[in-house]
Amino acid sequence: MTMIRDAWLRTFFPRPNAPLRLLFFPHAGGSASFYRSVAGALPEHVEPVIVQYPGREDRINEKPCVDMDELVAGLTEALDPLVDKPIWFFGHSMGASVAHEVTRLLTARDRPRPEHLVVSARPGPARQRSDDKYLDDERLWADVRDMGGTNASLLAMPEIKAMALPMIRADYRLIETYRARVSADLDIPLTACFSDRDPEVDREDAEAWRAATSGPFAVESFTGGHFYLREESERAVVDWLTARIGNRRT
Repeated sequence: MTMIRDAWLRTFFPRPNAPLRLLFFPHAGGSASFYRSVAGALPEHVEPVIVQYPGREDRINEKPCVDMDELVAGLTEALDPLVDKPIWFFGHSMGASVAHEVTRLLTARDRPRPEHLVVSARPGPARQRSDDKYLDDERLWADVRDMGGTNASLLAMPEIKAMALPMIRADYRLIETYRARVSADLDIPLTACFSDRDPEVDREDAEAWRAATSGPFAVESFTGGHFYLREESERAVVDWLTARIGNRRT
């Protein structure tokens, strides 16, 4: 039994006797609490663990990372307590790239890797586009609002805007300066998820993840926008994960 205590990791629903862990990676501007509802709905044989990037929520006083390599290196060092049992990775949007790069680094270092990598709402490496997100505050905030995934009443609060903008700007800088490597240097199963009304990612973008692994590959479609897993497809995502993971014995 391993108890997880680390600045990088959150366990809102500790299940230390569960035979498998599922590690969630948040999107740009996101935090661990984004996954609370999905994590709580998972079956008892899965322990959900959520990454908490610096510069948000209970890490608000820390400087956000603006470099993918720096973020991945720090996070990877925190994963040692998690790999005493099988683990899956699930990354959404920016979190998909973070999960991919963490998996690549674990592989390069010959350390235990996830059984399965799930990437969501993010184009495959060859189709990742560099958009201009170095906007003024009002346009950046409008971009966040238009993407959805955050309660509109919260976005209307000036104090929330003042607190969140530096973190969001740092995340956008990180993902816009990141250059993905197009290389099948993984051999683990990889599933790419997308949604039917996401303006950022379509099926071809999801299919492009096929080039990232020589292992089994699949594409899964859900209903909704960019944040489908917090909208109408939350239950569908939980059911899909539960079915794919299957029954595990302690």
